[in-house]
Amino acid sequence: MKKKIALVTGGLSGEAVISYKSAITVGNNIDTDKFDWYKIDINESGWWFESVDGQRSTVDRKDFSITVEGETIRFDAVLLCIHGTPGEDGKLQGYFDMLGLPYTSCDAATSALTFNKRYTVAVAAFGGIHVAKSLHIFKHTPITTEAVLQQLSLPVFVKPNNGGSSIGMSKVNEAGELQLALDKAFKEDNQILVEEFIKGREFTIGVFKIKGQIMTLPMTEVFTKKEFFDFEAKYQGLSEEVTPAVLEEVYADKIREAAKRAYEVLNCRGVVRIDFILNEATGEPFMLEVNTVPGQSEASIIPQQVKAMGWTLKDFYTAVIEEALVY
Repeated sequence: MKKKIALVTGGLSGEAVISYKSAITVGNNIDTDKFDWYKIDINESGWWFESVDGQRSTVDRKDFSITVEGETIRFDAVLLCIHGTPGEDGKLQGYFDMLGLPYTSCDAATSALTFNKRYTVAVAAFGGIHVAKSLHIFKHTPITTEAVLQQLSLPVFVKPNNGGSSIGMSKVNEAGELQLALDKAFKEDNQILVEEFIKGREFTIGVFKIKGQIMTLPMTEVFTKKEFFDFEAKYQGLSEEVTPAVLEEVYADKIREAAKRAYEVLNCRGVVRIDFILNEATGEPFMLEVNTVPGQSEASIIPQQVKAMGWTLKDFYTAVIEEALVY
């Protein structure tokens, strides 16, 4: 009998638009010979099952079941396609854990940790992974720009500490730009990360686990027409991505090993995407952040890397679902 899979999309943040695009790609590539899948849309108006003809009905939150033509459907696993809250920050993971329902992302603790950029790099540093020097600032404890610049050297990146898709992020080259960048980031979150700029090449790499073995996808080098890889660069055609990246093997090995180490140290599950800067001065990879529900839209990097590895998306999503089912 085919397993029943809930493809969960939407979300409660500005990243919902990306979640819906990801769900289209994933839905088009689920192996329907092995799985029956159902689209679940979680948004500010409620939790909805959306049928193929566009009809909507509510999800029973007591057990995450739906009713289709009078039949109650209970799922065998959840395939998460929510970027941002509540699908990437541990909230849904905790709910599914309470129900005993397997899912394809990191667990609640790891999801909550990695959603917080500062805590992520702090734990990674404890694990021996290179990270940039940074400062964690809270809205309830204001700090002057002078105090920031006493601790960090320009240029710096200012970004909301929680969230993704580079929303609210700025690069600051001059001291006079810093307050505007702080204000912009605080509009998105009540805590922010200020991080020293590292000069070098930017790479991103997918990491996943199959039958207990941590594996990496072919990495991607990211070039942007903007000053940094912001929302417009990511989603509005203002970047160039080369997959697989052209890189000397000695440096490629360093990035792959750092990615596997980060996956292990942070106790990741499912497929994650980890961003690195290859430090121009030292030749060492510095980890930037971890995306535990990486984009799966046609413009996204993980599908590019899967194809570069020689897999079909159907085979890849099958492997991801089957790995979740064994937990």
